[in-house]
Amino acid sequence: MEFLSEPSLIIALIEVAIGLFLLTKAADIFVDGAVAIAGTMKISPVVVGAVIVGFGTSAPELLVSGIAAGNGDLALGVGNVVGSNVANLSLVLGAAALVVPLLVTKSVLAREAPVSLFAVIVFAVFSSGGFEVWEGILMLVLLIAILGWIIFGGNEDSIEELDFDEDQPMSTSVMQTVGGLVGTVLGAQLMVWGALGIADRFGLSGGFIGFTLVAIGTSLPELVTAIAAARKGETELILGNLLGSNVFNSLAVGGAIAILGAGAIDDEVLRTYGIVVMVVVAALAWVFMVVRKRVSKPESVVLLTIYVLGILLLSDLGAGESLRDVIESLV
Repeated sequence: MEFLSEPSLIIALIEVAIGLFLLTKAADIFVDGAVAIAGTMKISPVVVGAVIVGFGTSAPELLVSGIAAGNGDLALGVGNVVGSNVANLSLVLGAAALVVPLLVTKSVLAREAPVSLFAVIVFAVFSSGGFEVWEGILMLVLLIAILGWIIFGGNEDSIEELDFDEDQPMSTSVMQTVGGLVGTVLGAQLMVWGALGIADRFGLSGGFIGFTLVAIGTSLPELVTAIAAARKGETELILGNLLGSNVFNSLAVGGAIAILGAGAIDDEVLRTYGIVVMVVVAALAWVFMVVRKRVSKPESVVLLTIYVLGILLLSDLGAGESLRDVIESLV
C-alpha cells in the first residue's frame, strides 16, 4: 500500500470523498426543489425531469467535454459523452429500478424515449467519422427543436399528484433547486478531478478514462438524483431526467465538442466499440420501455450486466494499462 503515501493520490482520494458527500446531500435538495416547482406551476414531472433536471445534471459533461475538446483532447470529450450516455441508461437506470419499479407512461413512450434514442444515434453517426463544425451547429438546432416539442407537448399531459409542500413559497423552491444543482455539480467536479488524478497515477488511456472514470464522475448527479427520486416515488422525474440528460449529452455537449474541437477521433477502440455499446444500450432501454412498459429488477440486472461487460470489453481492447495490472499494483 505504498501508493497511499503519494501526496497526489491522497489529494485525489480526498476530492473523491468530499465530492461524494456533496452529491449525496445536494441531490435530495435538488429533487425536492424541482418537484415543488413542478407542482406549483402545474408542469408535468416528465418535462421538469427532461428539461430542468436533465440540463442541470448534464452540466458536468458540458464543462468537462467542452474544455477537453477545446484543449485538443477530443477522445476524452467524446469518451465522456459516450460513457455518460451508457451509464445513464444502464448503471443509473438499473440502480434506480432496483429501488423501485419504474413505470413508463404513454407520454414518455411518445416523446422522451424515441427522442432520446434519436439523439444518441445522431451523435453516434457524426462522431464515428470525426466531427465537423456544421455537424455541431446542426446538433444544437436539433436540440432547440426537441426541447420545444417536449415542453409544449409535455404541458398537455395530465398532472399526477406530486409530494411537495403546497405552502412553500416559489422563491424557496427555486433556491432549493439552484442550491442543490450547484452542490451537485461541484461534487461531481471534485469527483472528476479525483478520478483523473487516480487514473493518471495508473496510466489509463484517454478514451478509456473518458468512458469510465470521467463518465461515471459526471454521471453521478444523474445517479444520486435518480436514487433520491426513486426513494421519494417520483418515477416520472427519473425517466425524464435520464432521457433528457442523454438528449443534452448527445446534442448540446456533442454540438459543443464539434464546434470547439472539430476533427478526427484518434481513439479507434472508442470510435468503434465504444459508440456501438452506446447505441446498443440506448436501443435496449427503449425496447424495455416499449415492450414491458416498465423497468424493474429483471431489466435492471440486464442493464447493469451490460454496463460491466462494456467496461471490461473496452479495457481488454485498449485501455492502456489493463485493469488487472492496476489492481495488482494496489496490493
